[in-house]
Amino acid sequence: MTSRKQILAAARGLIDEYGWEKLTIRRLASEIGVGATTLYSHVRDKQDLLFLLIHEYAEQIPHPELPSEPRERIVTAGVAIHDGLAAWPWAAEVLTTDGFIARLGDSFLWLVETILAGVVDAGCPPEESVRIFRSIWYYTVGEILVRTHTRHREMDERDPTLLNAYFGGAAGPLRHPHLAAVAGRWGALAGQDTFAQGLRAFVDGLLAQALAQTPRTPDAESS
Repeated sequence: MTSRKQILAAARGLIDEYGWEKLTIRRLASEIGVGATTLYSHVRDKQDLLFLLIHEYAEQIPHPELPSEPRERIVTAGVAIHDGLAAWPWAAEVLTTDGFIARLGDSFLWLVETILAGVVDAGCPPEESVRIFRSIWYYTVGEILVRTHTRHREMDERDPTLLNAYFGGAAGPLRHPHLAAVAGRWGALAGQDTFAQGLRAFVDGLLAQALAQTPRTPDAESS
């Protein structure tokens, strides 16, 4: 008998070794030593298998202790989502398609709910909570994918020799003076983990914009 637990464990091993793009039902069946039809009795297709893996993993993301201030609750939940997916970056890439929320479990949805509630508690209408969450999600996934792809390939901008040769040459400061000024430190500066700092500034801007566009009630105007 082939169990779902066995299937998911084998799928995780193949993804870790070859990447999620090369995972196929036929390859997974061969890895386990069963026929593909056996796997189809447990999963509908590759996408269903990937979401089952992500659902299982998301349930293990710890829930942080939440501050009382709405903005800080939003940031805390956003950082928890980021840190959870950063440990399994291929999941972030799979989740770049819209409509993924309905496929995730309560543990991950608790973090989404925390962000939406924080936006509403900050004084914004519910529809703004969706827009702000989506903006935070795009920022989070983008940061994870850029850092992951950067680690997996050689990048010219991470090589101080190449940067100095181009931006620090005789004509470099004239063409690109600000690039030339930081050429020798670009790799170190770009490699810093500033996600939480950037998220906090991003949330401040999103909330300020949403509140500025939210009509004030007579009670709010008199307070």
